[in-house]
Amino acid sequence: MSRRLAVVLAVLGLALAGCFSGSGGDPAEGRLRVGLSFPPTSGLSPYGNEATLATRLGVTEPLVTLVGGTPTPALATAWTQVDPGTWRFTLRPGVTFHDGSPLTPDAVAGSLNRAAAATPVPRALASLAEAGAPLSARADGDGVVVTTPVPDPVLPQRLASPELVVLAPNAYADPTRPSPVRAGTGPFVLERVDGSTGASLAANPTHWRGPVAAPGVDARFLADGTARANALRAGELDVAEAIPVSQVPTITPPQRVVGVPLPRSVAVYLDQRSPVFADPGVRAAVRAAIGPVDVAGTIYEGRADAAAGLFGPATPWAVAPGARPPHAVTPPGPVAGQRIRLATYSDRAELPEIAAADADALRRAGFTVDVTVLESSAFEAQLGTGAFDAVIISRSQQLDTGDPVGYLASDFSCAGSYNQARYCDPATDALLATAGQSSDVEARRRAALEVEARVLAADALVPHVTERARVGVGGGVTGVAEDPDEQFLVTHETRRG
Repeated sequence: MSRRLAVVLAVLGLALAGCFSGSGGDPAEGRLRVGLSFPPTSGLSPYGNEATLATRLGVTEPLVTLVGGTPTPALATAWTQVDPGTWRFTLRPGVTFHDGSPLTPDAVAGSLNRAAAATPVPRALASLAEAGAPLSARADGDGVVVTTPVPDPVLPQRLASPELVVLAPNAYADPTRPSPVRAGTGPFVLERVDGSTGASLAANPTHWRGPVAAPGVDARFLADGTARANALRAGELDVAEAIPVSQVPTITPPQRVVGVPLPRSVAVYLDQRSPVFADPGVRAAVRAAIGPVDVAGTIYEGRADAAAGLFGPATPWAVAPGARPPHAVTPPGPVAGQRIRLATYSDRAELPEIAAADADALRRAGFTVDVTVLESSAFEAQLGTGAFDAVIISRSQQLDTGDPVGYLASDFSCAGSYNQARYCDPATDALLATAGQSSDVEARRRAALEVEARVLAADALVPHVTERARVGVGGGVTGVAEDPDEQFLVTHETRRG
C-alpha cells in the first residue's frame, strides 16, 4: 500500500473504501486506476500464473490471440503449417519493444526457446514436452519457424498463451525469472513493479495498433474483493476486476459491472491418491453430499451458471442438446468418520464461502472436515504436495491454448501438469492422445466431451458452477476489454472520459 494510505475504519462493511486515496495519481491526468485481484510474487514474470497480470495490463503480447477460440493475428500476421511438426509465423513489421529495440525474428525465437526451456514448462507446452523434446524456434527471413517434437495441429492456439509472450532480449538477465519491465510490446510500458502492491505504466507512443487513449496506468494489486468494490464506488478506481457477487448490487450508476460468460468452472477436486479418496465409494459420497449445494443461486446470487460438467455456456458446442454423452454414476459408499482436509484460496471471494457451505454439507453426511483458506501464492505452493485431500479451484478451460483437448490433457491425463485430482486412467489418456493428433475441430470437441464423461464418472471432481466475469467499470470509462478468455482487460482504447 502507499505510505500516504489514509486510515479507514471498518464500519458497516465499508472497510478499505479509501485504500487507494492518494495512490492513483491526479484524476485530471487521465491515467487509468486499475485494481487487480492477484498480488504478484515474481515481478509479473511470464513463467507462471502471473503472466496474465501483464497481458491484462496491456504490457505484453503473444504472437497470436484468440477470438472465440479462433487464433487471430497479433505480433504474427500469418502462419502456415509447413509439415506436421513445423509451422512458420510471419512477423508484423515495424514493431518495437518498450526499450526501443526492434521486434526481430531472432528476438522472437529467443523468447520462445527460453519459455520452452523454463522450469516448470509453461502449461501450454506441457503436452509437447511430455512427448520427449521441447518446442524449438529459429529465425527465418521475416518470420520464425517453430518445430514441435510431435505433430501439433493447434500450435497457433498454444502460442496465444500469456506464458509465451514475446519479450525484448534484455528481459532475460535472470533467465529463470524474465522481467517485462520496459521489455514488452503492448500499449502500456511497465515502468515499475512495487513488490506485491502495485505497478506504474506509461502509454507506449509507438504501439503498432495506433495511438493509446490513456496516458498511463496506476495498478494496484488487492486481494480483498470488497476493498476493490469500495474503491470503485468511491471513484478511486476506474477498472476493478473480479467484483465479488455480494458487492454487485451496491455498484450503481455511474459505475457499472460488466458481465460475460466465461469458459471457467469452479469445482471441488478430489485427490485420488489421498488415503480418503482412493476409494471410489467415498468420492461418490462426497459428490452426493455437495452436488446438491446451490452454489449458483446462493453464493453467486444467480450471477453464475449451475454446472452440468466442466464446460458451460461460454462453450456452446458443449451444452447443445444431446452433445454430452451419458456417464456412469457410482453409488455412494459408507463414510465411516472419514476426515477430509479441504482447501481453497481467498483471492476469489466466493471460494471461501463455497468451502464453508461444502464443509457443512459434508459434516452432515458424516465426514470430519478441516478447512484451510490461503492466499493464492501460498495455496499454489502447496498444491500437489499431499497437504490437502480436496481443493476448490476456479479453472479456465481456455487460458493456455483455447483448446479443450489441451486443457483436459493438462488437468486429467496421468502426466498432466495441473492434475489436481491426480486422476489417472489409461483409456482416458488414449482418447486424449488420439484427439491430440486430429486437426478436425469437431472431432476434438467430441473427444473432449467423452473425456469429461469419464472424469465425471470417476468423481475426480464435483463441478459447482461455470462463472461469469464481473468487471467493475467507473463512470465515463470506455474501451475495457470484455474478454471471455480473461487475458486482456486494459487496451489501447481504454480511456476515462
